[in-house]
Amino acid sequence: MRHCRIAAALLLTLIVSCAREEPAKDWLIDGSPFISSVEESGDGKDIILTNGLVSRIFRIQPNLATTNIINNSTGETFIRTASPEGTITIDGKDYSLGGLGDIDEYGYLLEGWLDRFTPLPDSFQVVDSKVTDLTKRMEWNRKRWSLIKDWDPKGKELIFFLEGPEPVKGVKVELHYEIYDGAPIIGKWLVVVNESGREINLDRFTLEELAVVEYESDVDHVPHSPEGKLYVESDWRQVSSTTTFWEKDPRYTSQVNYALNTPCLLVSRLPLGPDETLEAGGRFESYRNWIMPFDSEDRERKTLSIRRFRTTLAPWTTENPIFMHLTSSKEEDVKAAIDQCVETGYEMVILSFGSGLNMEDESEENIARFKGYVDYAHSRGIEIGGYSLLASRWISDDVDIINPDTGKRGGMTFGSSPCLSSEWGHEYFRKIKTFFEKTGMDFFEHDGSYSGDPCASTSHAFHKGLEDSQWKQRKMLEDLYKWMRAEGIYMNVPDEGTLLIGSTKCFIGYREVNWSLPRERQVILGRQNIYDGTWKRIPTSSWTFTPLVQYHGGGAAATIEPLDEHLDFYKAHMIQNYGSGVQSCYRGFRLYDTERTKEAIKEIISWYKEHRDILCSDIIHLRRPDGRDWDGIMHVNPSLDEKGFVMLYNPTDKDISRTITLPLYYTGLTGTARIQEQDGPARRVRLDRRYNAPVTVTIPANGYTWLVIK
Repeated sequence: MRHCRIAAALLLTLIVSCAREEPAKDWLIDGSPFISSVEESGDGKDIILTNGLVSRIFRIQPNLATTNIINNSTGETFIRTASPEGTITIDGKDYSLGGLGDIDEYGYLLEGWLDRFTPLPDSFQVVDSKVTDLTKRMEWNRKRWSLIKDWDPKGKELIFFLEGPEPVKGVKVELHYEIYDGAPIIGKWLVVVNESGREINLDRFTLEELAVVEYESDVDHVPHSPEGKLYVESDWRQVSSTTTFWEKDPRYTSQVNYALNTPCLLVSRLPLGPDETLEAGGRFESYRNWIMPFDSEDRERKTLSIRRFRTTLAPWTTENPIFMHLTSSKEEDVKAAIDQCVETGYEMVILSFGSGLNMEDESEENIARFKGYVDYAHSRGIEIGGYSLLASRWISDDVDIINPDTGKRGGMTFGSSPCLSSEWGHEYFRKIKTFFEKTGMDFFEHDGSYSGDPCASTSHAFHKGLEDSQWKQRKMLEDLYKWMRAEGIYMNVPDEGTLLIGSTKCFIGYREVNWSLPRERQVILGRQNIYDGTWKRIPTSSWTFTPLVQYHGGGAAATIEPLDEHLDFYKAHMIQNYGSGVQSCYRGFRLYDTERTKEAIKEIISWYKEHRDILCSDIIHLRRPDGRDWDGIMHVNPSLDEKGFVMLYNPTDKDISRTITLPLYYTGLTGTARIQEQDGPARRVRLDRRYNAPVTVTIPANGYTWLVIK
């Protein structure tokens, strides 16, 4: 395959300036200048994957190895020395994927050393490479409003083809690397193809092994890992396990730490297995892992980068339907809730836990009943779906996950959970899919999902034992969620690790029993949850909670019902939720009880829809709620006409006037801004050299105000 050839001197630098004085060159404001390419050095020994923001340099002679990863925005390099591109264990024997030997120094790497390195013994050898355009990881059937209107990922994919040594002759490995236009993100996954003519067992694999520059030096104590400089995430991460490990590198004997305990070897691997048997002609594809360098130590910028990472890889998380959580599945209640949604501008009804919905009931009567609800909802332009519990339920000794430490069920992440690779688990997934196919429901709330617990059972039908249990269970979940994403089914899943495999929303982070506290305390605590929960998450990928009826307890003092009697608290929740772009589970049996309540909801929903794009955009954190003074957030989106939207709150019992400095850099505005308070006149404000604009506002007692920035 021919690649674009570049001079060796250019290969050594590849530094693209992204001066903060020119916002148009900042990828967080406009990523369009940063186009991906794959280039080859003039001597044919090196290949570089780059987009002007991040570059990964590969040496391909005498074998494949990453020799550098460069943050082109800062010029910072991350690789100390060459390591194998990973390892695979086949039938009990370890093999390196590429890699270079005869390395004496692991603290740094001189270009002149590369020509004298040799291939590692018994390693897979690179034999070819190919470049293609980036393709979608899954289908996204966009049926409802979303901030991102389409998904057409742009970038390049570089594939290296490796062949195994004599003991595994005929076993081939594809190493896939992807880079995205407009964002400093590089992904990786591997494919094993068994052309050996016999059955093999893929015991384990390491997807990534990078000798990273240490984050800090400490002679006596264990230093921090470089994760503050390099963001790493995979589509396998879940509650009780991860694929990212910062390990010590015993080869690195010149490090400062006396005990050689510096965590500077980045390893991406499964905690167990996969212990996958490949028949002759069989194929195995791994999970995917992504790396993104940070270009700043600033907290807001670093977390904005993570948020952009998420929307780049999982744009379906920008869907944000307006929904209520209905506590009843009685026909009259469901139809009344649908009608109230139509009246107020809501878009979806969710049959909540405890409503009586059972998706595992395959009887014709049950299917017909809920299909009737779907048909009625659709006839009125409303989507409808419901809840199913998977984890944290006890089925039986034969079905539940077996604790590898005790040989019995229990003692796992949620106490006890069913093994998804048991016969029961396969039947559960079949029933869920069948229920959606037959009823046409639009929404799935999957409680607990799969926490990542391994299962030591050797009698379950669809996994062999402990080593393959995590992989097999996770793949079942991934297959279901990708199918639902392709069908356009919206998914609330309280497991952030599933967002990259197709789910759309996770809880923002709250203590459930706090919704049993007196209602006046819930308001500020709710705003704190939103403020704290939107550092690493876009607002549309999170939900919060509003207890219209009693949740865990607290009685009448904790609930909004009767709604009209507590309308001030109801409106306060709605304003801060919709004002942040975070949907809430308004859990109860109705949305309104009086005409006054209905009109209040209609007014708020109309306001939200008028400003929906900017209210669902990234959040800049202004001041955390503490109950002592004002607090607020600001949405920013340089691609919109409304480039900023500020929500300011006053938790005190007196009006307060404050001059607040608005940091407008991420709005993309450079000289002046037009700032309008609510429906008042707009005034032009000049930005200072740091792109800040001062505004003076008066916020009413126990109230709020908002500003639009254009």
